[in-house]
Amino acid sequence: MKTVLTPDQFPKIRPATAKDAGHMHAMLREIARVTDSLDKFTSTKEDIIRDGFGNIPAFHALIGETDAGMPLAMCLYFDSYSTFRGKAGIYIQDLYVDSSLRGGGFARYLFAHVTAHARQNNRHYIRLSVDAENMTGQKFYRKIGMKSAVNERIFVLDGDALSNLASEAEILE
Repeated sequence: MKTVLTPDQFPKIRPATAKDAGHMHAMLREIARVTDSLDKFTSTKEDIIRDGFGNIPAFHALIGETDAGMPLAMCLYFDSYSTFRGKAGIYIQDLYVDSSLRGGGFARYLFAHVTAHARQNNRHYIRLSVDAENMTGQKFYRKIGMKSAVNERIFVLDGDALSNLASEAEILE
């Protein structure tokens, strides 16, 4: 039976540090596992350290941890800009909450902290994408007030396609 915590019992939330990279990587791997994407998961703990905690971080993250310091949740995000809005925002790349904390309000609590961080840093919107089959995630995002951008599609350019297109520019030089 699931233990339901009250907000004063929720894990504390703090900014991630390089020391969290191993736990962050494990949470990201778990996201890949549950979305049946392990074959696409190639990042390493070292990638997380290099790209998140170097001189020019590519992302920021908040960690939810127990009183004993055990990370159980994470929200990884980076700055974004909307030319249509003329405003800065953030893009949430990954949101992970340990199964022991799901369904009791903690994900909303974590998301509220990310939202407060956004507002404190003059960010005016939050965007994210969610797996098309993740109905639980979609329901949660709608419940907290997010709207689905039905008029948009996500496109990705990577791997050989990215290299091939980039090489066209190199030929022109």
